Amino acid sequence: MPRKNGELVFEAPWEGRAFGLAVAMNEDGLYDWVDFRDRLVEEIAADEARAGDSSYYERWMWALERLAVNRGFMTVAELDVRTAEYVSGERDDD
Repeated sequence: MPRKNGELVFEAPWEGRAFGLAVAMNEDGLYDWVDFRDRLVEEIAADEARAGDSSYYERWMWALERLAVNRGFMTVAELDVRTAEYVSGERDDD
């Protein structure tokens, strides 16, 4: 994880929220940390294979989204609706 002087570094508020959400879901017993880590490793490898230049936390979010869908916490349709709300500015929590 990106760090500066031992502290986590977030470039934008959503990155800290994504980090916190993943940690909280794990602490609540919704998944084992190794499951999230494996998905994150897969997302990093996939992004690098397509010569992507995505940030660490974009990859983190993709792993969390995939985990949430695969575990049935939300559907792809629900994720698409939420994503569209943020993109359109209808839901702006930054």
